Amino acid sequence: MKVAIAEPHGMCTGVARALEIAHRTLDEHPGETLWCFHELVHNEHVVAELQQRGAVFVYEIEAIPHGARVLFSAHGISPAVREAALARNLDVVDATCPFVAKVHAEAKRYAADFFNIALIGHKGHDEVVGILGEAPTQITVIETADDVKALQQSTSERRLMVLSQTTISEAMYEARVADLKAAGFEVEEPKALDICYATRERQQAVRTLAQHVDCVLVLGSRNSSNSKRLVEVAEREGCRAHLIAAPDEIDALDLQGVQSLGLTSGASTPEALLEALCQRLEATV
Repeated sequence: MKVAIAEPHGMCTGVARALEIAHRTLDEHPGETLWCFHELVHNEHVVAELQQRGAVFVYEIEAIPHGARVLFSAHGISPAVREAALARNLDVVDATCPFVAKVHAEAKRYAADFFNIALIGHKGHDEVVGILGEAPTQITVIETADDVKALQQSTSERRLMVLSQTTISEAMYEARVADLKAAGFEVEEPKALDICYATRERQQAVRTLAQHVDCVLVLGSRNSSNSKRLVEVAEREGCRAHLIAAPDEIDALDLQGVQSLGLTSGASTPEALLEALCQRLEATV
């Protein structure tokens, strides 16, 4: 079996920055609990490593003791969460990805200019929840074509600013924008696309790789949006693709007949995991 690795792959700068902030904070305050609001990044191996160092992950600000230190994840948080942290006198360490912060700033600016905003993304994702909180009465999350139809029926306002989650696929973004235009909305977009460059580059690398291999394996957590999008990109090219969370999961895959295998990893996946996957493949094929 021939094995090819997509380039680029793996951790993006936003994830690397968040991890550096987390580890530096733990180093600077040895023996103290670092409370993390939601997973720092969507990768269980990274979360487990931080837990071993004394980080505690919670999903409600009220679970954090007054005056404690809290780390906000790379996905960003809503103004309501920030206000709740202030009310509890928490020492805030903010690891929000700069690309996510850009979308928050856009949401605030366009909401202040009285725009209705369509936020293209996956409902319930941590990043989307945070951005939605910037202007909940003016932002509508658009994930499917049915969401566009529902928006069309609920408002007579035709002028619409379109923002997006940073880790969605370009295909999803383009499809929903086309749906909005077809529904009669006067769509306006930011000068710079909200999908981050790392997401776009990794998707393009997988798109190219999928055209030359029989199967693509994406190494990443199952709650990782960008990892799931990489699988979808490969499948859209007509290539078989699987998302695996750990190297040993290849043992359960049927790779019979696969003569060429493509590998990539999500933007929150440590490089050491991909190296371990390569070693496991060498030992089993």
